Amino acid sequence: MTLGDRLRRVIRQQARRAGREYAESKRAYREAREAAERVDPREFNLPSDSDGNARIVCRRHTERRAVPVDARGRPACFEAGVDDCEGCAEDIRDGRVQTY
Repeated sequence: MTLGDRLRRVIRQQARRAGREYAESKRAYREAREAAERVDPREFNLPSDSDGNARIVCRRHTERRAVPVDARGRPACFEAGVDDCEGCAEDIRDGRVQTY
């Protein structure tokens, strides 16, 4: 094995290690951001499951869902611009959303 081959191998290994560390940092940042945005459903007087997710009935899909709620009263399944989702978030903030 020549010096050039070894150098390429070392550079490739270092690049892979940097890529793995970057991916891990990105995942940790995303998880921390999501955890910081998440609030206890009881702040909006919503029933919750054992994982701390609000138990609501989705207007858009007409189904029961256990979802995290952010500080603005929006469930994780919220989509901006969708009337049902906008109404659901408003109802959560006003304390009148359908729950189970």
